Amino acid sequence: MGRADEPQPALGRAIRQLREKRGLTQEALSHEAGITTGTLSLIERGQSNPAWGTVSRITEALGSSMGEVGKLADKLKR
Repeated sequence: MGRADEPQPALGRAIRQLREKRGLTQEALSHEAGITTGTLSLIERGQSNPAWGTVSRITEALGSSMGEVGKLADKLKR
């Protein structure tokens, strides 16, 4: 089991999958979530471990819930 501060690639894959499913660009989602496109890119590639508030803003901008993103991330890490 990894440390809590390590990047979570499955979380990034879940966010990217939901973003693409909704037809959003990284630019559009990052603008709606109030983060930079570079930050979103790092999260989606599993190279950044976002703060809880950042994940919350991303899921809200996706029209999703933390639960939906968490379930998808859990599924994608298997």
